[in-house]
Formats: sequence, structure tokens, C-alpha cells
Amino acid sequence: MTSRMRELVSEIVRLQTELDREIERRRRELGWSIKGRLVRFEEGIVAQQRHFRIGVTDLVRRASLGTIMTAPIIYSMIVPLALLDLWATIFQAICFRVYNIPKVRRADYIALDRGRLAYLNWIEALNCVYCGYGNGVVAYAREISSRTEQYWCPIKHAVRITDPHQRYYDFLEYGDAEGYRARLDSLRAALREEAAESISQKENADTGPSSA
Repeated sequence: MTSRMRELVSEIVRLQTELDREIERRRRELGWSIKGRLVRFEEGIVAQQRHFRIGVTDLVRRASLGTIMTAPIIYSMIVPLALLDLWATIFQAICFRVYNIPKVRRADYIALDRGRLAYLNWIEALNCVYCGYGNGVVAYAREISSRTEQYWCPIKHAVRITDPHQRYYDFLEYGDAEGYRARLDSLRAALREEAAESISQKENADTGPSSA
């Protein structure tokens, strides 16, 4: 990665941090906050949300025939998604242990919190839980795949890839034979360092409360 590329990546990180601040500000405007994975609404907010809930009958009446007919196809995706979830978990449990790569924390990618929103009826809540699970599983599997790619083939493609994973920017340039031989071990070592940092953070979290 050139110095200019590093500058651009740093700018992306800075903008992401700024975006996170704006998201937090918007949360406060909507009357809720989050601590850990627990969402808390200010007093009276949930009651206000219930006024915006529509009944299931009204929801179905408003839906087009095509929407209703495609619902079984949409929900049939639960089978491949669940299999992907299971197999990705088994894959990293076996392979990452051998390669000494830190395992991806599933809970960081799969969130089912939207189903508890008071302004959703049970069909809308189910849809939100399903979408959260499906997209979360894909993101979870993508991170597992990206760590595997960094270990086995950290080379950029010759053609432009839309929305590559974050690790991709540190990969070696296409056709850089010398760089590949020189930096492959260091890129693998970077993964192992992540594993060491992950273990250290877990130990600190485990010992923190008892030492307080």
C-alpha cells in the first residue's frame, strides 16, 4: 500500500468515526440509548411508538398479490442461511485454530433487536428479525472468508471490486511477485497478532470486575 493509499484509508476511518458521532446524536434525538447490547428508551417513548403500529389485517390488505405470493420464497432462504451459519462456524472452529487466526465473534454481526420495537406488528417484527439474521450471517461469513483470504491469498484483483472487505486494502498489488514473497508471512503474522490481542482483551475483561 502506498503512502497516498494509507492517507485515504485514514481519512475513511476518520469519516467513519464522525459518522458514528452523528448516529449517536440522532439516537439521543429519538429518545433512546444503548449500553452494551441493551437498548433503553426514555420514559413515554414506547407508548408513543405504539400509536404508529398498524394491525396485521391492515398490513395484509395493503400488500400486493405479488408480495404475498413471494413471501414463501423469501422465507425459504432460511435453510441455506442456517446452513451457511452452521458451516462457517464449524469451519473457523477447526481451521482458524490450526492457522492460529482469531475466530470471528458471531454476536458482533448478528443482531435481532429490531423485533422488539413497539411500532411493529408481529409480521413486521418477524420480517425484521429474519432480515437481521440473514444479513448478519452473510456479514459474519464474509469476515471469516476475509481472514481466510488474508492467510491464503492476500492479493488484490486486477479488476475493480465493488465494496471489498476492509482487509482487502492491505492486500498486495496484482502482479507484485516480489512483494508477495516478501510480505506473505507478515500478513499472516498480522492475523496471529490479532489473535494475541483478542486473548489479551478477553483476559482483561474476565479479571476486571474481580479486581475492582
